[in-house]
Amino acid sequence: MDQLTPFSDERLMGACVLCGGGTETRDHVPSRVLLDEPYPENLPVVPACEECNGGLSLDEEYFACLLECTLAGAATPEAVRREKVRRILERKPALAAMLTQARMVSETGTTFNIDRERVNRVVLKLARGHAAYELSEPQHEEPTSILVAPLPLLSEEAREEFETGPASAGLAPWPEVGSRAMQRLAFAVTGGLEDDGWTEVQPGRYRYKAFADGRVIIRMVISEYLACEVTWE
Repeated sequence: MDQLTPFSDERLMGACVLCGGGTETRDHVPSRVLLDEPYPENLPVVPACEECNGGLSLDEEYFACLLECTLAGAATPEAVRREKVRRILERKPALAAMLTQARMVSETGTTFNIDRERVNRVVLKLARGHAAYELSEPQHEEPTSILVAPLPLLSEEAREEFETGPASAGLAPWPEVGSRAMQRLAFAVTGGLEDDGWTEVQPGRYRYKAFADGRVIIRMVISEYLACEVTWE
């Protein structure tokens, strides 16, 4: 990935972007379990304390495996496409068994009974990392909303708004001075470029968009299937 150097106030990044605590480690955003190897160069990293950095590892594995099992319609290692997820399911039979038990087959298809709290924890971690990295606006408070839905199940209008909105963004104040988001916006304006605002981390695997219009809104698309949005007002 091509990365920009932020010129915002360094004090904004002087604490763990997840809890506001120490900065003993660096955390990748997005989590590497959501990406395929070889990883893109220059993956975004943000300061994090040791507890936050490692505390959600099991949830992240669950999230990655749940997503791939949903796409495959099965929870066996041989059914999923991603090699990384196959290795996790082979290494952790208890996780594979739990996902198998969560699998439900009906006349309309195969679905999984998800652990919403675990999914939301991972999505919130990703959003906090992107808010800090792109906008230089760490969000330690609880969000106003967390929305997670399969992209193909969105209505045409909802899909259009998710991909392009929010509608007020063009009239809103620019992001934090010196932030990566502000530099991207300024470059697009002065260069006369059409910029949809999405940053593609790995094609077909992960992309995200960050807004600051009086609110902070982070949107993510994972495996071109799962649409996620976290908002702080």
